Amino acid sequence: MWTILALCLLAAAYPGPALGRVVSPDDAGFAECDAFFYERTPPQGALGGQQPEHVKICQQYKGEPRFATLYSAPHRAPLYSAFRFSEAAPGGEECWLVEPQVDDLQKGLEGMMLEEEVVGSLDNVGTNQALVEDYVVSGYEKGQLNPGFLHKDDHQIATYTLTNTVPVTQAVEETWHWEMENLVSRALAPHCNNGKDLFLLSGAVPSDVKARDKVSVPKSLWLAACCDDGSDSWSVGFAKEADGENRLEELPVEELEKTLLHGTQLFKKNCTQSRNSSKKQKAVSQSAIGIRREKPVARAKKCLCKRQQSGTAKKECFLKKLYNCTIAPIITFMKLLWRLICQLVKLTCYCICSIIKMICHGICTFLKGIGKVLLKIFVDSVQVWANILNAVAKHTYSILMLIYRLICIPVQVFVNIISFPFYVLGAIPGVIKEIMAGIGGLCMLVINCITKTVNCLSNIVSSIAHKLLPKVSLEL
Repeated sequence: MWTILALCLLAAAYPGPALGRVVSPDDAGFAECDAFFYERTPPQGALGGQQPEHVKICQQYKGEPRFATLYSAPHRAPLYSAFRFSEAAPGGEECWLVEPQVDDLQKGLEGMMLEEEVVGSLDNVGTNQALVEDYVVSGYEKGQLNPGFLHKDDHQIATYTLTNTVPVTQAVEETWHWEMENLVSRALAPHCNNGKDLFLLSGAVPSDVKARDKVSVPKSLWLAACCDDGSDSWSVGFAKEADGENRLEELPVEELEKTLLHGTQLFKKNCTQSRNSSKKQKAVSQSAIGIRREKPVARAKKCLCKRQQSGTAKKECFLKKLYNCTIAPIITFMKLLWRLICQLVKLTCYCICSIIKMICHGICTFLKGIGKVLLKIFVDSVQVWANILNAVAKHTYSILMLIYRLICIPVQVFVNIISFPFYVLGAIPGVIKEIMAGIGGLCMLVINCITKTVNCLSNIVSSIAHKLLPKVSLEL
């Protein structure tokens, strides 16, 4: 009991000031950090965070959300950070933090931590994210997508996480931070209610070049802004090659989206393009042109990490390590136990539902089978009775036809015998008529023969006479 009480007191003594929560890929947004996106909607398309290699991080510090980051584990670099403008302040010496959950989500180490604190608690630290050593003697500096210069106090400290940085040359780093600070604070925020209605996205497009063969060096950097005060809106984009001392060039957000991954939409409804204010848009462009004409000035750095060198900080570090070695495993075990219980409950409910479903299916199948059998019996019975009645009708008809034929034979004979004399008597006139017709035809035949014979003899005599008469006339 005393051990549990001591562990509880230890957990209360060090709750962990920085909490960068890794959001589940199944979640549509960035949880508490949706407030950093226009209409609480993250970019859509290839930058929507649904790819398995992308990690959605809600960057928190002292229990409050500070900004959101979409991180690419294969590149060990962020793709973009979403943030709001608070107030520009002088920068300081980097006190870089890492996000343990990016390397091991199941370990239970929630929150941004110093790298030396994570090394003792996590075996595979650096598997999916960059570490401070990846920038040492690499020729690259840590370029913040959400620059600390745009914030102050706790907001600024929260930006010093390696999940918010990409490797860039010193010249690019100085130019990028100066341009970001001046564009946001002097060109964008003044035309958007001092930044209260301003939503910012800054990102990097990874290349095949890697710092220390590990962290992808960006081939370009970009910034997108959306302002909507409820009556008017405007949006603008900036981009530049991450090489040399190139400056950010202004372009429409739609054109910027075409240079990013396919199908990307940075702002919902294109930052309400239907209410776009051309006047404010022009004023923003004029301010941006004036800033780009200025020469970038590198800022001096000062330390923000004095607490790390104090006795209180060392004690806090010890408590944090003790917390990670004692409370964190217990919390992880309780989480696993809770997940196991949930899975068992789900499995039990699934089994019960499956059994009920099988019983209902069996009852339905049984009733269906019984219904089919009863219907078949009824149909077969009707068919049998129909066949019986049909057979009876056929046999009755055959018997009646036999009786009819048996009765018809003697009647027909009797009728024929009785009617024979009448047939004979009735036939005599016809026979006499036919005989007379035959005698008349014979007589006509004889007459025709005699006539033809006489004609033939006449023709002969006439022919002979014609032959003899000319000779007699000639002699005369």
